[in-house]
Amino acid sequence: MRGLSYRTIGIIGAMQEEIDLLLRGMQDERVENHAGITYYVGSFHGRKAVLCKSGVGKVNAAVCTQVLIDKFGAEAVIFTGVAGALDPALNIGDIVVSRSSVQHDMDVTALGFPRGAIPYQEVSEFPSDERLTRLAEQAGERVFPGRCRVGKVLSGDQFIADRDTVRMLHEEMGGTCTEMEGAAVAQVCYMNAIPHVIIRSMSDKADGSAHVNFAEFTVEAANRSFAIVDEMVKNLEEA
Repeated sequence: MRGLSYRTIGIIGAMQEEIDLLLRGMQDERVENHAGITYYVGSFHGRKAVLCKSGVGKVNAAVCTQVLIDKFGAEAVIFTGVAGALDPALNIGDIVVSRSSVQHDMDVTALGFPRGAIPYQEVSEFPSDERLTRLAEQAGERVFPGRCRVGKVLSGDQFIADRDTVRMLHEEMGGTCTEMEGAAVAQVCYMNAIPHVIIRSMSDKADGSAHVNFAEFTVEAANRSFAIVDEMVKNLEEA
């Protein structure tokens, strides 16, 4: 794929396990701290990269992303982590690459707005960059054949573990998976005209078994997310 000439890539991980894996591949690393978040600046597969852990929730993710853009000049953002599957066809360990993302807990339905709509704003569903999405999907298929799909990521400051809520998010909002940060990253990137993509590995089914599955599969999910980002960055080419 040609034309992906981003000089600086921002990579956001949601878990320390992911950060540790990515740090092993970084060279010439230095550390900076901004807004209480640690940023690792260096080279990843020969390309300038800034790596950080977002922290939990949309506010942390938004602050983290804006700092990546303002302080470090990130020209593209890749956000990885785990998620709960909403689509019943997904299994634990499957990968979802974002086509778009929405805040499912943005709820102003009492005033006549659809759930997820941000009042008085033209865009509430934030599209991922088509080239980055395609590249991530291709990387996922190379690393984990048959386990990767593109879909809508729903984000909210809630850990979803209720079957009725899962059904609603899937059937009414069209969500493929749910997590707690991605749409905030996407909105900040959209507001700054920065391309982004979200890569989520399914660590649970977002139903009554979430408390059991999450701890058991988090490490495996982190390894899967890392493998895709590693493959993806290796295949970024200069224009």
